[in-house]
This record gives sequence, structure tokens and C-alpha cells, in this order.
Amino acid sequence: MVPIKKIYATFYRNAHGKEPVREWLKELARDDRRIIGNDIATVEYGWPVGMPTCRPLGDGLWEVRSKLTGGRIARVIFSLNAGRMMLLHGFIKKTQKTPPDVLALARKRQREIEQ
Repeated sequence: MVPIKKIYATFYRNAHGKEPVREWLKELARDDRRIIGNDIATVEYGWPVGMPTCRPLGDGLWEVRSKLTGGRIARVIFSLNAGRMMLLHGFIKKTQKTPPDVLALARKRQREIEQ
């Protein structure tokens, strides 16, 4: 039996047609892209998914948590919108807490798609 996605990942697109998360992913090494892609797929097929792969950030934001090569950590922040997993922002984590400016940017993009 072929597994069925419960939610589908979609890249946030700004007013100029840019997809910041897709562009960020393309800058990463192939192995890192594969790890993040597998983690996003885990959420798509297994929703709802909890720790260690996925964690709520509050106000309708969630993060996909990925352990990359070289001991680095990546996060992809998303929201659920019309049954879709909207990938809002991706970054390499350098501190324990998610930086406030990162959350603010993700919330701004979330508001844009909800209008």
C-alpha cells in the first residue's frame, strides 16, 4: 500500500514571486537538503508529528527540526493554511532559542498568506 500525504508542503511565495525557503534550500549542500526534505516528508505523511521532528512555536507556527551534517541544526518554520503546510522560513540555528527577528519574519509571512 502506497502511503498518502496527510498535508502537502508548499513554499511561501512573496509578491515578487520569490520563494525564500526554496532559495535557501538550494544554497545548502546536497546531503543537508536531503535531510531537511526527509524531515518535511515525515511531517507531510505523518501529520500530526511531535518531537523530535516537529514542535509548535505558538500562534499557529510550527518548526521542522533537522540535524544536519557537521553537527549543525536547521529549522523550517511553517503554518497550516487551507490544508497545506506553508513553508515560511528556513535557517541554520546558532543559538538555543529561535531569534525573535526570525519569528517576526515568519509571522509576517503567515499574515500575508492568510489575507
